Amino acid sequence: MKKDIEFPEVKGVKLAIVKEEEQGEANWALYILNLNLIELNTILINSKGYGEINGEPRKTSVLRHHLKELGAQEYARIEPLDPAVFELTNEFWVSYYIMDQIFDKKFIFTPGSFDPSLIRMIPELGMKGVLHS
Repeated sequence: MKKDIEFPEVKGVKLAIVKEEEQGEANWALYILNLNLIELNTILINSKGYGEINGEPRKTSVLRHHLKELGAQEYARIEPLDPAVFELTNEFWVSYYIMDQIFDKKFIFTPGSFDPSLIRMIPELGMKGVLHS
């Protein structure tokens, strides 16, 4: 049972929502960063959005992503994001293994997370966005 599994603290794994600039067009995307000195294996990421827009309850579909591995000090693009979901709470549940140990963490970006004053350069990606650790 899940209560019997020990989940150590997640360190060195971050999520970033960044603005990708291509041919004058700005697109947003979710990235996972592994800042550890060891690779991650069997990475599962569930994403969903929920909240209210104009007083009406809204929620997005649940999306599931799988990466077989992510090397030490590497990053990977997970999914494109429509800026319309920035008005919602965006939740990303990340699970992965390091050797035989499972790690698990929920990353939550609230609607205020995307205020232009909070967007910063993310050196590991060379792009501007919001970093969550």
